[in-house]
Amino acid sequence: METDKTIKGTLLVVDDMPDNIKILLKILTQLHFKVLAARDGQQGIKIADYVLPDLILLDIMMPEMDGFEVCRYLKSQARTQAIPIIFMTALDDVHSKIKGFECGAADYITKPFQHKEVIARVDTHIHLHQLQQQLQAQMKELEKRNKELDAFAHTVAHDLKNPLNGVINLTEVLLETCPFDTLNPAVVKCKERLQVVTQAGYQMLNIIESMLLLAGVSKQETVTLQPLDMAKIIDQVVQSLSSMLTEYQAEIKLPPEWPLAKGYAPWVQEIWINYLTNGLKYGGNPPVLELGTSPPENGMICFWVQDNGSGITETEQHRLFTPFTRLQEDRAHGHGLGLSIVQQIAEKLGGQVGVESAPGKGSLFFFTLPVE
Repeated sequence: METDKTIKGTLLVVDDMPDNIKILLKILTQLHFKVLAARDGQQGIKIADYVLPDLILLDIMMPEMDGFEVCRYLKSQARTQAIPIIFMTALDDVHSKIKGFECGAADYITKPFQHKEVIARVDTHIHLHQLQQQLQAQMKELEKRNKELDAFAHTVAHDLKNPLNGVINLTEVLLETCPFDTLNPAVVKCKERLQVVTQAGYQMLNIIESMLLLAGVSKQETVTLQPLDMAKIIDQVVQSLSSMLTEYQAEIKLPPEWPLAKGYAPWVQEIWINYLTNGLKYGGNPPVLELGTSPPENGMICFWVQDNGSGITETEQHRLFTPFTRLQEDRAHGHGLGLSIVQQIAEKLGGQVGVESAPGKGSLFFFTLPVE
C-alpha cells in the first residue's frame, strides 16, 4: 500500500478513452505518482481547480470541449495557470503540437504511448514544477524578511532621531552659552571637542534622514506622476545648496529652458540635490557643473549633470549606485546612500539612472523621466 511519504507527486490525466487512462495509470502508479483521471474537459477543469495537481496530461481530441479549450481556460485562471500541461497527440500531428504550445502547454507525449518517453517527460516536468514551487516559496520568505528588515531599520532610524537631536542641541547650547577662556589651552581643547561632537551629530542625523528617505521610497509601491516645473525645482535646489556652492566657489550652468516631464517633485528635487552635491565634492577645483537635457527618446527625457572632475574608472562606475559605497574618500566625507536613493527614486518614477565617465574627462550623471 502506498503511503504519502512515497508519493512523488499528483498527476491528472484528462482523456475520454478509458484504454489510454488505463495504460497511463499503470505506468505512472509504478513510479509512485498519485494519478487522478477525468473523462472530459469540464471534469478535468473541476478536478484541477480543486486538487491543484503537479502536472496535467491532457488529450487533444475530446468531445464538447477539446484539449486546446481546456488548456486555454486553465492558463487564464490565476489558481491553475502555473500547473504544467503535457498534451497527448498523434506522432505525426505537427499542427496540434504547435497549437498546443501556443495555448501554453509545456510539452507533449506522442501516441501510441512509449513507456520510456512517458516516464522521461513526466519526471522532467514534475521536477521543474517542484523546483519552481520551492523557488516561489523562498522568494515569498525573502520578501517577508526584507519587509521585516525595512520596518526594523525604519523604526530604529526614527527612534534615534530624538536622542540625537538632544545631543546636538545640548552641545550647541554649551558652545553658545558657556564662557570659554581662549587663553586656557584646556578650555580651547574642550571647545574643539564640543565642535567635533556637534559635527558628528549632524553627520549621523544626515545618515538617519537618508535611511528614512530610502525606506520611504522602497515602501512606496506607486506614486502619482504630475507635470514638473523643472526650472522651479532647480531654483529650490540651488537655494538649498547655496552655502555649499559658496564654500566650494562653484559655478552652475543652466539651460535656457527645460522640457516638460512627469514625476514627483520632492523626489526629483532629491535626485538633483544628490547629483549636485556629488559634483561639488568630486568635481574640479573650483567645480563647474553644467545641467542639461537630451532630446526625448522612446517617451523618456534624459536629464544630466556634467562635472569637471578627474573622472571615474569603469570599475568604480559599477559600484556607484550600491548603498554605502563611497569613492575618493580622501576628498569628501559621506555615508554613500545618496546615489542608491537616486536609483530607487528614478525606478519608482519609471526611469533609469547612470553615469558616463572616463579618467581625466569628468563625469556625466543622468536620470530619465517620462515625457509629459
